[in-house]
Amino acid sequence: MRLKSFYAKTMKDAMQMVRDTLGEDAIIVATREENGGKTVRVTAAVEQADSYDDDQFGVHDFADNESPRKTEHDWLQYDEDDEANAVIEQLTDVMLRHAVPEDITDQVISCATILDVKQTDTALIAALEHLYSFRPLNQKKGGQALMLVGPPGAGKTLATAKLATRAVMAGQKVAVITTDSNRAGGTEQLSAFTKILRVNLLKAGGPKQLAGALDSVRGADQIFIDTAGINPFNAEETKDLARLIAAGDIEPVLVMPAGIDADESGEIGRAYGTLGVRSVLPTRLDITRRLGGILSAAHHGGLIFAEGSHTPKVADGLFALTPKRLAALLMPPTRQPDSKSANPLRKKQTANAGH
Repeated sequence: MRLKSFYAKTMKDAMQMVRDTLGEDAIIVATREENGGKTVRVTAAVEQADSYDDDQFGVHDFADNESPRKTEHDWLQYDEDDEANAVIEQLTDVMLRHAVPEDITDQVISCATILDVKQTDTALIAALEHLYSFRPLNQKKGGQALMLVGPPGAGKTLATAKLATRAVMAGQKVAVITTDSNRAGGTEQLSAFTKILRVNLLKAGGPKQLAGALDSVRGADQIFIDTAGINPFNAEETKDLARLIAAGDIEPVLVMPAGIDADESGEIGRAYGTLGVRSVLPTRLDITRRLGGILSAAHHGGLIFAEGSHTPKVADGLFALTPKRLAALLMPPTRQPDSKSANPLRKKQTANAGH
Protein backbone atom coordinates (compact mmCIF):
# COMPACT_ATOMS: atom_id res chain seq x y z
CA MET A 1 0.00 0.00 0.00
CA ARG A 2 1.00 3.63 -0.42
CA LEU A 3 0.68 6.37 2.16
CA LYS A 4 -0.37 9.87 1.16
CA SER A 5 -0.55 13.02 3.24
CA PHE A 6 -3.09 15.82 2.73
CA TYR A 7 -2.91 19.33 4.17
CA ALA A 8 -5.92 21.62 4.67
CA LYS A 9 -7.22 24.34 6.95
CA THR A 10 -9.94 22.16 8.46
CA MET A 11 -10.44 18.46 9.04
CA LYS A 12 -13.55 18.56 6.87
CA ASP A 13 -11.57 19.96 3.94
CA ALA A 14 -8.79 17.42 4.43
CA MET A 15 -11.24 14.51 4.49
CA GLN A 16 -12.86 15.82 1.32
CA MET A 17 -9.43 15.92 -0.34
CA VAL A 18 -8.89 12.29 0.67
CA ARG A 19 -12.22 11.24 -0.83
CA ASP A 20 -11.74 13.27 -4.01
CA THR A 21 -8.22 11.98 -4.59
CA LEU A 22 -8.21 8.43 -3.25
CA GLY A 23 -11.86 7.51 -3.23
CA GLU A 24 -14.25 6.36 -0.54
CA ASP A 25 -12.25 3.20 0.22
CA ALA A 26 -9.13 5.04 1.41
CA ILE A 27 -7.99 4.07 4.91
CA ILE A 28 -7.27 6.94 7.32
CA VAL A 29 -4.03 6.18 9.14
CA ALA A 30 -3.38 9.33 11.15
CA THR A 31 -4.50 12.90 11.70
CA ARG A 32 -2.40 15.72 13.09
CA GLU A 33 -2.74 19.42 13.73
CA GLU A 34 -0.11 21.64 12.10
CA ASN A 35 0.94 25.25 12.69
CA GLY A 36 -0.52 25.39 16.17
CA GLY A 37 -3.91 24.14 15.03
CA LYS A 38 -4.20 26.45 12.03
CA THR A 39 -3.97 23.57 9.57
CA VAL A 40 -4.39 19.80 9.71
CA ARG A 41 -2.61 16.90 8.08
CA VAL A 42 -4.39 13.65 7.27
CA THR A 43 -2.41 10.57 6.27
CA ALA A 44 -4.35 7.98 4.29
CA ALA A 45 -3.52 4.63 2.73
CA VAL A 46 -4.47 3.43 -0.73
CA GLU A 47 -3.74 0.30 -2.72
CA GLN A 48 -0.57 0.46 -4.82
CA ALA A 49 -2.52 -0.03 -8.04
CA ASP A 50 -4.48 3.19 -7.64
CA SER A 51 -3.39 6.08 -9.82
CA TYR A 52 -3.84 9.79 -9.34
CA ASP A 53 -2.02 13.06 -9.72
CA ASP A 54 0.53 13.36 -6.89
CA ASP A 55 0.73 17.13 -7.23
CA GLN A 56 -3.00 17.63 -6.94
CA PHE A 57 -4.43 19.05 -3.70
CA GLY A 58 -0.99 19.39 -2.11
CA VAL A 59 -0.52 15.63 -1.79
CA HIS A 60 2.89 14.38 -0.71
CA ASP A 61 4.20 10.88 -1.48
CA PHE A 62 5.85 9.18 1.46
CA ALA A 63 6.62 5.55 0.71
CA ASP A 64 5.68 2.60 -1.43
CA ASN A 65 5.19 -1.00 -0.39
CA GLU A 66 5.90 -3.37 -3.24
CA SER A 67 3.95 -6.24 -1.64
CA PRO A 68 0.40 -5.04 -0.87
CA ARG A 69 -1.96 -7.21 1.10
CA LYS A 70 -4.28 -9.57 -0.77
CA THR A 71 -7.47 -7.93 0.45
CA GLU A 72 -8.38 -4.40 1.41
CA HIS A 73 -8.61 -4.94 5.15
CA ASP A 74 -6.07 -7.70 5.73
CA TRP A 75 -3.89 -5.19 7.59
CA LEU A 76 -6.41 -5.28 10.45
CA GLN A 77 -6.12 -9.03 10.94
CA TYR A 78 -3.08 -9.15 13.21
CA ASP A 79 -3.58 -12.73 14.37
CA GLU A 80 -3.25 -14.13 10.85
CA ASP A 81 0.40 -13.14 10.61
CA ASP A 82 2.58 -14.09 13.57
CA GLU A 83 5.55 -12.08 12.32
CA ALA A 84 3.51 -8.92 11.83
CA ASN A 85 1.78 -9.57 15.15
CA ALA A 86 5.16 -9.72 16.91
CA VAL A 87 6.14 -6.32 15.46
CA ILE A 88 2.87 -4.81 16.71
CA GLU A 89 3.44 -6.29 20.15
CA GLN A 90 6.96 -4.93 20.37
CA LEU A 91 5.94 -1.46 19.18
CA THR A 92 3.18 -1.47 21.77
CA ASP A 93 5.75 -2.32 24.44
CA VAL A 94 7.91 0.61 23.32
CA MET A 95 4.99 3.04 23.39
CA LEU A 96 3.90 1.86 26.84
CA ARG A 97 7.43 2.10 28.20
CA HIS A 98 7.68 5.73 27.10
CA ALA A 99 4.19 6.66 28.34
CA VAL A 100 3.10 7.69 24.85
CA PRO A 101 -0.54 8.83 24.77
CA GLU A 102 -3.00 6.29 23.43
CA ASP A 103 -4.01 8.28 20.34
CA ILE A 104 -0.39 8.68 19.22
CA THR A 105 0.32 5.01 19.96
CA ASP A 106 -2.63 4.01 17.79
CA GLN A 107 -1.31 6.11 14.91
CA VAL A 108 2.20 4.64 15.18
CA ILE A 109 0.81 1.10 15.25
CA SER A 110 -1.59 1.72 12.36
CA CYS A 111 1.10 3.31 10.21
CA ALA A 112 3.62 0.55 10.91
CA THR A 113 1.02 -2.13 10.19
CA ILE A 114 -0.01 -0.69 6.85
CA LEU A 115 3.62 -0.42 5.76
CA ASP A 116 3.94 -4.16 6.50
CA VAL A 117 7.56 -3.96 7.67
CA LYS A 118 8.82 -7.16 9.32
CA GLN A 119 11.54 -5.64 11.53
CA THR A 120 10.44 -3.68 14.59
CA ASP A 121 13.16 -1.03 14.44
CA THR A 122 12.56 -0.44 10.72
CA ALA A 123 8.81 -0.27 11.30
CA LEU A 124 9.27 2.33 14.03
CA ILE A 125 11.58 4.44 11.85
CA ALA A 126 9.08 4.31 8.96
CA ALA A 127 6.15 5.24 11.19
CA LEU A 128 7.99 8.20 12.71
CA GLU A 129 9.02 9.38 9.24
CA HIS A 130 5.41 9.38 8.06
CA LEU A 131 3.81 10.84 11.18
CA TYR A 132 6.33 13.57 12.04
CA SER A 133 8.45 16.14 10.25
CA PHE A 134 12.22 16.43 10.67
CA ARG A 135 14.44 19.36 9.66
CA PRO A 136 17.72 20.53 11.23
CA LEU A 137 18.06 24.17 12.21
CA ASN A 138 19.45 26.42 9.51
CA GLN A 139 23.23 26.75 9.72
CA LYS A 140 23.71 28.82 6.56
CA LYS A 141 24.93 32.38 6.61
CA GLY A 142 22.42 35.20 6.62
CA GLY A 143 19.34 33.21 7.61
CA GLN A 144 16.69 34.18 10.11
CA ALA A 145 17.75 34.89 13.66
CA LEU A 146 17.04 31.88 15.85
CA MET A 147 15.15 32.69 19.03
CA LEU A 148 15.16 30.01 21.73
CA VAL A 149 11.84 30.00 23.60
CA GLY A 150 10.28 27.66 26.11
CA PRO A 151 9.12 27.11 29.68
CA PRO A 152 11.39 27.97 32.65
CA GLY A 153 14.29 25.58 33.18
CA ALA A 154 14.10 24.04 29.71
CA GLY A 155 17.75 24.73 28.89
CA LYS A 156 17.39 27.67 26.51
CA THR A 157 20.57 29.44 27.65
CA LEU A 158 22.66 26.28 27.31
CA ALA A 159 21.11 25.58 23.89
CA THR A 160 21.96 29.13 22.82
CA ALA A 161 25.58 28.59 23.91
CA LYS A 162 25.73 25.29 22.03
CA LEU A 163 24.39 26.84 18.82
CA ALA A 164 26.79 29.78 19.09
CA THR A 165 29.73 27.47 19.74
CA ARG A 166 28.91 25.33 16.73
CA ALA A 167 28.70 28.38 14.48
CA VAL A 168 31.98 29.84 15.80
CA MET A 169 33.75 26.51 15.30
CA ALA A 170 32.44 26.55 11.72
CA GLY A 171 34.19 29.87 11.17
CA GLN A 172 31.05 31.99 11.12
CA LYS A 173 30.58 35.48 12.50
CA VAL A 174 28.16 35.09 15.39
CA ALA A 175 25.95 37.51 17.31
CA VAL A 176 24.18 36.62 20.56
CA ILE A 177 21.35 38.62 22.12
CA THR A 178 19.57 37.98 25.40
CA THR A 179 16.17 39.24 26.52
CA ASP A 180 16.41 37.27 29.79
CA SER A 181 16.78 40.11 32.28
CA ASN A 182 14.52 38.68 34.97
CA ARG A 183 16.20 35.41 35.94
CA ALA A 184 18.96 35.80 38.48
CA GLY A 185 22.27 34.88 36.91
CA GLY A 186 20.77 34.22 33.46
CA THR A 187 22.74 36.93 31.67
CA GLU A 188 25.91 36.14 33.60
CA GLN A 189 25.71 32.46 32.61
CA LEU A 190 25.43 33.27 28.92
CA SER A 191 28.07 35.98 29.20
CA ALA A 192 30.55 33.44 30.51
CA PHE A 193 30.09 31.37 27.35
CA THR A 194 30.23 34.30 24.94
CA LYS A 195 33.46 35.60 26.50
CA ILE A 196 35.13 32.26 25.83
CA LEU A 197 33.87 32.43 22.24
CA ARG A 198 34.96 36.08 21.95
CA VAL A 199 31.46 37.07 20.95
CA ASN A 200 29.78 40.22 22.21
CA LEU A 201 26.58 39.67 24.17
CA LEU A 202 23.86 42.26 23.53
CA LYS A 203 20.99 42.84 25.95
CA ALA A 204 17.46 43.76 24.92
CA GLY A 205 14.80 44.56 27.47
CA GLY A 206 11.84 44.59 25.10
CA PRO A 207 10.70 44.48 21.45
CA LYS A 208 12.10 47.94 20.53
CA GLN A 209 15.48 47.19 22.06
CA LEU A 210 15.53 43.80 20.36
CA ALA A 211 14.77 45.38 16.99
CA GLY A 212 17.63 47.81 17.53
CA ALA A 213 20.00 45.04 18.55
CA LEU A 214 19.10 43.05 15.44
CA ASP A 215 19.82 46.07 13.26
CA SER A 216 23.22 46.52 14.89
CA VAL A 217 24.31 42.93 14.13
CA ARG A 218 22.83 42.70 10.66
CA GLY A 219 26.16 41.66 9.16
CA ALA A 220 26.49 38.54 11.33
CA ASP A 221 26.35 35.11 9.70
CA GLN A 222 24.29 33.65 12.54
CA ILE A 223 22.20 35.42 15.20
CA PHE A 224 20.96 33.66 18.31
CA ILE A 225 18.48 35.10 20.81
CA ASP A 226 18.07 33.74 24.33
CA THR A 227 14.78 34.49 26.07
CA ALA A 228 13.34 34.22 29.55
CA GLY A 229 11.22 31.20 30.34
CA ILE A 230 7.50 31.93 30.24
CA ASN A 231 4.33 30.25 31.38
CA PRO A 232 2.69 29.33 28.05
CA PHE A 233 -0.73 29.37 29.71
CA ASN A 234 -0.40 32.94 30.98
CA ALA A 235 -1.95 35.37 28.50
CA GLU A 236 0.23 38.35 29.42
CA GLU A 237 3.47 36.40 29.22
CA THR A 238 2.58 34.89 25.85
CA LYS A 239 1.67 38.34 24.52
CA ASP A 240 5.06 39.66 25.59
CA LEU A 241 6.79 36.75 23.83
CA ALA A 242 4.70 37.29 20.69
CA ARG A 243 5.87 40.92 20.59
CA LEU A 244 9.50 39.82 20.84
CA ILE A 245 9.04 37.33 18.00
CA ALA A 246 7.51 40.08 15.85
CA ALA A 247 10.45 42.44 16.47
CA GLY A 248 12.42 41.22 13.44
CA ASP A 249 13.11 38.44 10.99
CA ILE A 250 13.05 35.73 13.64
CA GLU A 251 12.46 31.99 13.71
CA PRO A 252 11.32 30.94 17.20
CA VAL A 253 12.38 27.45 18.29
CA LEU A 254 10.79 25.67 21.24
CA VAL A 255 13.34 24.27 23.68
CA MET A 256 11.43 21.44 25.34
CA PRO A 257 12.77 19.34 28.22
CA ALA A 258 12.10 15.65 27.75
CA GLY A 259 10.53 13.72 30.59
CA ILE A 260 7.52 15.98 31.23
CA ASP A 261 4.08 14.39 31.46
CA ALA A 262 2.87 13.64 27.94
CA ASP A 263 -0.53 15.33 28.25
CA GLU A 264 1.02 18.48 29.70
CA SER A 265 3.72 18.43 27.01
CA GLY A 266 1.04 18.26 24.34
CA GLU A 267 -0.64 21.36 25.76
CA ILE A 268 2.69 23.18 25.94
CA GLY A 269 3.45 22.28 22.32
CA ARG A 270 0.05 23.51 21.18
CA ALA A 271 0.43 26.77 23.12
CA TYR A 272 3.78 27.58 21.53
CA GLY A 273 2.51 26.49 18.13
CA THR A 274 -0.14 29.19 18.27
CA LEU A 275 2.67 31.75 18.76
CA GLY A 276 4.22 30.80 15.43
CA VAL A 277 6.77 28.29 16.71
CA ARG A 278 7.48 25.67 14.04
CA SER A 279 10.39 23.62 15.41
CA VAL A 280 11.19 21.87 18.67
CA LEU A 281 14.59 21.18 20.22
CA PRO A 282 14.26 18.52 22.96
CA THR A 283 16.76 18.65 25.82
CA ARG A 284 17.87 16.26 28.58
CA LEU A 285 17.77 13.32 26.21
CA ASP A 286 20.73 11.78 28.01
CA ILE A 287 18.96 11.45 31.36
CA THR A 288 15.33 10.99 30.34
CA ARG A 289 13.82 7.52 30.13
CA ARG A 290 10.27 8.47 29.09
CA LEU A 291 10.03 10.28 25.75
CA GLY A 292 6.27 10.28 25.28
CA GLY A 293 6.22 13.97 26.16
CA ILE A 294 8.27 15.14 23.20
CA LEU A 295 6.18 13.03 20.81
CA SER A 296 3.06 14.58 22.28
CA ALA A 297 4.43 18.14 22.05
CA ALA A 298 5.37 17.73 18.39
CA HIS A 299 2.08 16.02 17.59
CA HIS A 300 -0.26 18.55 19.20
CA GLY A 301 1.82 21.60 18.32
CA GLY A 302 2.41 20.54 14.71
CA LEU A 303 6.12 21.00 15.39
CA ILE A 304 9.12 19.86 13.37
CA PHE A 305 11.81 17.87 15.16
CA ALA A 306 14.98 19.91 14.67
CA GLU A 307 17.91 19.13 16.94
CA GLY A 308 18.38 17.29 20.21
CA SER A 309 20.53 18.02 23.26
CA HIS A 310 22.06 15.00 24.97
CA THR A 311 24.87 16.38 27.12
CA PRO A 312 25.56 19.35 29.41
CA LYS A 313 28.80 19.93 27.50
CA VAL A 314 28.70 22.92 25.18
CA ALA A 315 30.96 21.57 22.44
CA ASP A 316 29.27 18.99 20.20
CA GLY A 317 26.21 19.26 22.40
CA LEU A 318 23.57 19.09 19.68
CA PHE A 319 22.65 16.54 17.04
CA ALA A 320 20.14 16.53 14.19
CA LEU A 321 17.02 14.58 15.05
CA THR A 322 16.06 12.15 12.29
CA PRO A 323 13.51 9.32 12.25
CA LYS A 324 16.35 6.85 12.73
CA ARG A 325 17.90 8.76 15.65
CA LEU A 326 14.55 9.28 17.37
CA ALA A 327 13.70 5.60 16.92
CA ALA A 328 17.04 4.68 18.51
CA LEU A 329 16.21 6.86 21.51
CA LEU A 330 12.81 5.20 21.87
CA MET A 331 14.20 1.72 21.31
CA PRO A 332 17.96 1.56 21.94
CA PRO A 333 19.77 -1.09 19.86
CA THR A 334 20.61 -3.19 22.92
CA ARG A 335 16.92 -3.38 23.78
CA GLN A 336 15.61 -4.14 20.32
CA PRO A 337 13.87 -7.54 20.37
CA ASP A 338 14.13 -10.25 17.76
CA SER A 339 10.75 -10.24 16.03
CA LYS A 340 11.11 -13.86 14.95
CA SER A 341 11.54 -15.12 18.50
CA ALA A 342 8.82 -13.01 20.11
CA ASN A 343 5.56 -14.63 21.11
CA PRO A 344 2.60 -12.66 19.68
CA LEU A 345 0.32 -14.10 22.37
CA ARG A 346 2.19 -12.01 24.98
CA LYS A 347 0.59 -8.74 23.85
CA LYS A 348 -2.24 -8.68 26.36
CA GLN A 349 0.01 -9.90 29.17
CA THR A 350 2.53 -7.12 28.43
CA ALA A 351 -0.15 -4.44 28.36
CA ASN A 352 -1.62 -5.64 31.63
CA ALA A 353 1.81 -5.64 33.26
CA GLY A 354 2.20 -1.95 32.42
CA HIS A 355 5.63 -2.28 30.80
